[in-house]
Amino acid sequence: MKAMILAAGRGERMRPLTDHTPKPLLPVAGKPLIVHHLEALQAAGIRELVINTGHLGERLPAALGDGRDWGVRIAWSPEPPEALETGGGIFQALPLLGLEPFLVVNGDIWTDYPFAGLPISPVGLAHLVLVSNPPYHPDGDFALAADGTMGESGGPRLTFSGISVLRPELFAGCAPGRFPLGPLLRRAMAAGRVRGEHYAGDWRDIGTPQRLAELDRELGAG
Repeated sequence: MKAMILAAGRGERMRPLTDHTPKPLLPVAGKPLIVHHLEALQAAGIRELVINTGHLGERLPAALGDGRDWGVRIAWSPEPPEALETGGGIFQALPLLGLEPFLVVNGDIWTDYPFAGLPISPVGLAHLVLVSNPPYHPDGDFALAADGTMGESGGPRLTFSGISVLRPELFAGCAPGRFPLGPLLRRAMAAGRVRGEHYAGDWRDIGTPQRLAELDRELGAG
């Protein structure tokens, strides 16, 4: 399975830290946030990676190269400065990802999720990893039913972790350009073609300098 790390966002909430450094390169426990992903994916046996770039994007290839230092191979998918949002960014990278299902992970999260446990061939068009709602997002994103199907209702509403396995067919009918992923997922959910799981382990959305500093302290102490 190939994996895509989403790393093109501007990181407005992380300013001024992101004025001169892409958010995925911000340090956590002595190494860039994105390197935690490289190491976790490599440990799970996932060696073929695609990373998109946007804001200050040239700094990511300069820092990571082709990934050989971490035992992976990175293909880069550069985007315009305004970026293409999640849907548009993945759609642009489909030629690099191939015809089989692929893993997607947000570059601005940290987690101990075991990537090796994800389904290589998900039922339907997508498999999403959900987490319990954090205090800053109490209403969640999607509902997860007892049988693993997902929708707007029909079970407890949980927060999308930014980790998923997607089939390229999810993007059928899309055109190049800027568009979000959410509407595609909701359309597939309405057709009963999205499954999910609730992960109860450690997961952090590194959305503010305060959360970054907190995680850095915790991992450093550990």
